Amino acid sequence: MRELEVGALHVYDTGEPDRLPVFYHHGTPNLGTPPQPLFADADRLGIRFVGYDRPGYGGSAPDPGRNVASAAAHTERIADALGIDRFAVLGHSGGGPHALACATLLGDRVLAAASVSGLAPYGAEGLDWFAGMASPLALRAAARGRAEKEAYEAAPTETDPGFIDADWAALEGTWGWFGTVVAPAMAAGPAAAIDDDLAYVEAWGFDPADCKVPVLLAHGGRDACVPCSHSVWLAAHIPGAELRISPGDGHISILRSAAQDLEWLHAHSAR
Repeated sequence: MRELEVGALHVYDTGEPDRLPVFYHHGTPNLGTPPQPLFADADRLGIRFVGYDRPGYGGSAPDPGRNVASAAAHTERIADALGIDRFAVLGHSGGGPHALACATLLGDRVLAAASVSGLAPYGAEGLDWFAGMASPLALRAAARGRAEKEAYEAAPTETDPGFIDADWAALEGTWGWFGTVVAPAMAAGPAAAIDDDLAYVEAWGFDPADCKVPVLLAHGGRDACVPCSHSVWLAAHIPGAELRISPGDGHISILRSAAQDLEWLHAHSAR
């Protein structure tokens, strides 16, 4: 996998030009390295992964005040630099909204999108946004503005990520890969994660209901980090979206079936 700079963004590219490009959008706090546990399935399906560190993470310059929609401009800039015309997008957790931004705002360039364990827009009508979150205080602080969020991160009072036993088991196995992208993201301090959380609870800069490409929403039914009600809401508002709830899974363990999500992206990108 090669790493390169595209403007102020640090980019990762598995680099097979004859494969279907899938842009991976990472969660909070992570780096943008594409998920190594899916590389064998990507090889099987003929998928080329491209990812990038969102501004403020890893090698990408900070961009305070960025919104979720900015991911579309970032992704388009990277695609242009790599000579990629059309592509699919995949996001996990906080990466879900950023993948949906690309699917909604980039028109025919996006072939299909998958959001796994993703958030719905803050203030969405008919959704109790915080209901079911094991640790909502960080996002509640963000909803009160940057000053409150920065003060909270200086002395956080919640440490439970909301993982169930199945999540911890996944992290002890193949998805222990997260340690390679979470630890360095956290070591750099909270600034990028603060920007992420503020973006989640402010206006996203697009309406998911305007999305016109195939969308898959996958979620664990026992997710207490981002409750599955978020994907249920999105499925009811994105025309034609497919909802896949795994009743016994949580925020991380849902990724043990992520090969199916890649297969779905591959199948729905053939147009």
